[in-house]
Amino acid sequence: MTRYGLRQNSRSYPGDCRGIRDARSVIAVAYIDLGVDEAQNPGITGLFTYRSDTGRLLAGLAEALLREHNTLGAGERELIAAYVSARNNCTFCTNSHAAFASAQLDGGRSLTDAVLRDPATAPISEKLRALLVIAGAVQQSGREVTADMIAAAREKGATDREIHDTVLIAAAFCMYNRYVDGLGTTAPAEPAAYVGRAESIIDNGYLPAAARADAEH
Repeated sequence: MTRYGLRQNSRSYPGDCRGIRDARSVIAVAYIDLGVDEAQNPGITGLFTYRSDTGRLLAGLAEALLREHNTLGAGERELIAAYVSARNNCTFCTNSHAAFASAQLDGGRSLTDAVLRDPATAPISEKLRALLVIAGAVQQSGREVTADMIAAAREKGATDREIHDTVLIAAAFCMYNRYVDGLGTTAPAEPAAYVGRAESIIDNGYLPAAARADAEH
């Protein structure tokens, strides 16, 4: 049980990611009235509806970082987002982006879980492993990133653009995580609840329908 007296998430990870098990279930409510059914609009989705103007901008940032053309695959970028979210103990973002990554990686959920448990031993490329080290440092503080970390990523084949985008994804998800948890939004307790949304994100992207229509004009 959490301190709110609600059921905890049954999935947990050791090490830096061990704290994500202290989730609220969907029967909780946010700290402010979002004006939506929070069971149908959990996490950041309810916040995007509450302030659609900022929601469009934040969704657009996620679209640019996680879906637009990049030499890092969409699954790899989602994995970075999930890893940072797990280190921040943000249940909604961890489970969301873990599902999105799993749906786009050849290794599926087992690979995603291995990375969240310990990227040092997960069966991923050495380049991605080096980029996750950088992402983990950013999660602690931008000043935790060192020249040696950057050099190690370059040695494993990372480009300057890939290093840049890794830092930006990590920094952005620290913001998203704090936004979601700072307003006490709801989060389904079981990762399986996020699978359907993964299909929607892969098919339609992060931009709400109205913002996507505006972007096409």
